[in-house]
Amino acid sequence: MKRFLGGLMRRRELLAGLVAATLSPLVARAQQQGERLRRVAILMTLGENDAQGQRRVKAFVQAMEGRGWVEGRNIAFERRWGAGDVDRGRKFAAEMVSLNPDVILAPGSVTVAPLLQATRQIPIVFVHVPDPVGAGFVDNLARPGGNATGFTQFEFNITGKWLELLKEMAPAMSRAGVLRDPRLTTSIAQFAAIQAVAPSLGVELIPLNAREVGDIDRAIAEFARHPRGGLIVSSNPFVATHRDRIINLALQHRLPSIFVERYLAGEGGLMSYGPDFVDQFRRATDYVDRILRGEKPADLPVQAPTKYELVINLKTARALGLEVPPTLLGRADEVIE
Repeated sequence: MKRFLGGLMRRRELLAGLVAATLSPLVARAQQQGERLRRVAILMTLGENDAQGQRRVKAFVQAMEGRGWVEGRNIAFERRWGAGDVDRGRKFAAEMVSLNPDVILAPGSVTVAPLLQATRQIPIVFVHVPDPVGAGFVDNLARPGGNATGFTQFEFNITGKWLELLKEMAPAMSRAGVLRDPRLTTSIAQFAAIQAVAPSLGVELIPLNAREVGDIDRAIAEFARHPRGGLIVSSNPFVATHRDRIINLALQHRLPSIFVERYLAGEGGLMSYGPDFVDQFRRATDYVDRILRGEKPADLPVQAPTKYELVINLKTARALGLEVPPTLLGRADEVIE
């Protein structure tokens, strides 16, 4: 009997060892330290090799460390990269929900919409969402009321500011093309807001629809056939993914351009006007931390950007033969030489 019991115990020990060996190293380490490993899913709209996407995720992870959540000790991050592909984003959204994480971080309406279709239980913290109430993501900004809350991208009325700034930079401009993904309701809403101010500036507004990469080339080339044009690049994952192509085409066709994110001016766009998108990832850690500690998204108010930044690329202006008005330079938060 003793021999039998001894063999049984050895088999149990062997089985326990095999199970422990198959556990994730993160889980095993958390168990050794007596902590429950928490899981946060991050669903990005940019590609995994995109430097800006990596910069945003890094800012979030580092800010979480500052709040005591250290990857490999008490938290694990599941990362997925949509790379500007709406269908791929939907697939990853379903995958994220199936993992049943403690919180999901979701930038942009294109990630939040499929996530909320898949779950009304898992907490979602969003960033870069233009109109969460209009999209049906939250009941209202003060008390979201469901399983999602976060940070708005901008108010739609600032999209009219893009046209105003572009007209100030290039006073002769009489036509403005708005590059957008027509599949997205946010792109349609941005166009409508710009259209509301176009008549007062004497500018004809033209939608440039791009669903595929080839559409970008065709739309911009066709628009540039006529003189006195300018380009407004709306905010959406598809154009962000193909930004190098758009910036080069704008220079090639000598089109003054404006973007929402400051790094796009740094990469060769003429101007940008919008909030600090990387900072929203840092600010999101406050809500993720509070949810991990027991608070509910329904009780955390949606926050709006507190500052918008104007960036001007003088090198691009010179390449386009534009002289930047001193009044515009004086208002710029950053001037790239």
